[in-house]
Amino acid sequence: MGRLVKRAAILVLPLALAACFGSAGDRPSVIDAGPQPFPDNFRSDTLALMRSYLNNPVGVRDASMAEPVLREVGGRQFYVSCLHFTPRETDGSYKGMRERVVVFVNGRADRVVDRANELCAGAVYAPFPELEKMAR
Repeated sequence: MGRLVKRAAILVLPLALAACFGSAGDRPSVIDAGPQPFPDNFRSDTLALMRSYLNNPVGVRDASMAEPVLREVGGRQFYVSCLHFTPRETDGSYKGMRERVVVFVNGRADRVVDRANELCAGAVYAPFPELEKMAR
């Protein structure tokens, strides 16, 4: 009987592991199937995410952020917040302003989306000086 259990475990283990990993199209991952909570700490969460998103977080200019609103992302409703900012390039120069979307999953900043056109339509921006003051 011990061998049978081992064989069953060997057959079931790959299926169990496959369930843990999804393709990039499966993101964002949702722990709870219910409605998404409002991201209470959206400003500080966004700063933490942007610190890792930007190659050089020092010297960001013209930063502004919109309050999080519910939008459909990947067929589900998530809170998103739109950002405008001008990052310093690797050569120290500044090019055009960027518009990005921060997607919040389960009340936490999950990822930055480059394609912000539809998600940020009608967004009302307010200054976001904390993004301009970031250090390494």
